[in-house]
Amino acid sequence: MKKVKIYTDGACSGNPGPGGYGAVLIYGSHRKEISGGEEQTTNNRMEIMGVIKGLEMLKEPCEVELYSDSRYVVDAVEKGWALRWKENNWMRNKKEAALNTDLWEILLELLRKHKVTFHWVKGHAGNAENERCDELARGEIQLLKA
Repeated sequence: MKKVKIYTDGACSGNPGPGGYGAVLIYGSHRKEISGGEEQTTNNRMEIMGVIKGLEMLKEPCEVELYSDSRYVVDAVEKGWALRWKENNWMRNKKEAALNTDLWEILLELLRKHKVTFHWVKGHAGNAENERCDELARGEIQLLKA
């Protein structure tokens, strides 16, 4: 399996409001940057989208080290919350529905294809790739506002 590093970030101006995501994929000496956005979204949706779009770029099953500054995303996967929500018909508990189920459904399917290890990184703390993802995400917001 090829070993790939993916850094992701999501951002939103207002929550909800215009939002963007950015991802940086690194494989050996190869590097690819991607970004996108939505006119009306939330920060958490953009965080998940960054991960989805990064993984969707992979043409074959890969071993992935994925870096995100979103505790929501990292914990939901690493602590098994997202799988549990799905098993409980997308309920977080007996009274609360899980949010962003459409995106979690896609992400869980991608995680079956790739061997992904999630790493939480502190946002805006000098991690160059995380900072670049933030720039890409915020750039998408500016395009939407223009």
